[in-house]
Amino acid sequence: MPAFMEPFRIKAVEPIPFPTAGQRRTALAAAGYNLFRVPSRAITIDLLTDSGTNAMSAAQWAALISGDESYAGATSFENFQTVVRDLTGYDEVLPVHQGRAAERIVLGNLLGPGEVSISNTHFDTTRAAVEAAGATALDLPVEQTSPPSSFGGNIDLARLAERLNDDRVRCVVLTITNNAAGGQPVSIANVTSVRRLCDQYGVLLLLDAARFAENAYLISEREPEYAQRTPREIAQLVFTQADGCWASLKKDGIANIGGMIALRDPELARRCREQLIAFEGFPTYGGLAGRDLDALAQGLLEVTEPAYLEYRARSARWFGEQLEDAGLPVVQPTGCHAVYVDAARLLPHIEPHRLPATALANELYLAGAVRVSDLGTLVFGRAVPGEEDITAPRELVRFALPRRVYTKSHLEYVAEVAAAVAAKATQLNGYRITEQSASLRHFTAELMPLE
Repeated sequence: MPAFMEPFRIKAVEPIPFPTAGQRRTALAAAGYNLFRVPSRAITIDLLTDSGTNAMSAAQWAALISGDESYAGATSFENFQTVVRDLTGYDEVLPVHQGRAAERIVLGNLLGPGEVSISNTHFDTTRAAVEAAGATALDLPVEQTSPPSSFGGNIDLARLAERLNDDRVRCVVLTITNNAAGGQPVSIANVTSVRRLCDQYGVLLLLDAARFAENAYLISEREPEYAQRTPREIAQLVFTQADGCWASLKKDGIANIGGMIALRDPELARRCREQLIAFEGFPTYGGLAGRDLDALAQGLLEVTEPAYLEYRARSARWFGEQLEDAGLPVVQPTGCHAVYVDAARLLPHIEPHRLPATALANELYLAGAVRVSDLGTLVFGRAVPGEEDITAPRELVRFALPRRVYTKSHLEYVAEVAAAVAAKATQLNGYRITEQSASLRHFTAELMPLE
């Protein structure tokens, strides 16, 4: 297949806004210098997230029409359940409206005050769900190496074995791919080793499987013994190693809304189902319309198609090369769902508590109405009253790639904007937070640029 030929035709289009430089400055200031608060009408290329921003296929749109909107026992749920059971091998299937609802339900039923969840890295909403239960989220990612590992998303097995001696540990969560670690995959070797340790200590192994298909494809590329397996076969093999999963299906469900919980344990599923009924809806719709369930069932079939996943991986690789040529330090190797840039390397003069990732993200918006995501101290840091923030381990900026949305020329525009920003990197200043919430502050915080 040619390097960047999309394995689909475009059937519908929508216009793109082109705000002027003055309009961009006004919009960012009005948003409190927080890109989450900038309205989409002021964005030209939106790479903030790959969550719910995907373009659905003709088959998915057709599935919407056939959706069964019965409150209970809809055929749309039966279709969804069949696809999820075949994919995961788990009998207990609960739909939810999105991933954070699934996290809250599962972790709220597993964890209590003083207990511990261990992960390769808890992403922001996962950590919030752990802490809402009164528990501690402990991250044990593998050490970043030079040259970089092919599986930089793995969990550190030696530290995990040491920590599992603590009887407060209730679960190990593998996030596939590891979103906070540059979108890097987790290897099957790592998953099976974690399985053995969890069995040894009697601890549940769960998957945050939002990007399970992309993780499977990267395994086929980087773990030689699985090179002849299809992405779907590899995904199924990974699921067999775990006790269950949750997933935001706004990613590898290739849809705009939806999530799931899938479990082996009927008793845990029963407790989760009770929570589902109380807060999400009846167990056969879980806060979703029947048409959404049918679109998700179709998306979960399409997402493991090899040609589609090859296009995702090769596009990300090419885009990473474009950003490197533009002067940005790209985290290597690239994954599928995003390209990550190390803002600390680009902006060494901005100290971490002055939010270098925020500075880079905001400047990309000001330069060309490109919206990306800050994954630095604003997101993963910790506020300490009266003191400077506890800073994040890394100052990353994520250029997320919505599925089937942008073409090569769109991303070439982003690279041109990035080059203009990189050329004046030494002139950029940091930011300070003027208002923030106690949890998930990056969604609503207000900031001010430093002079």
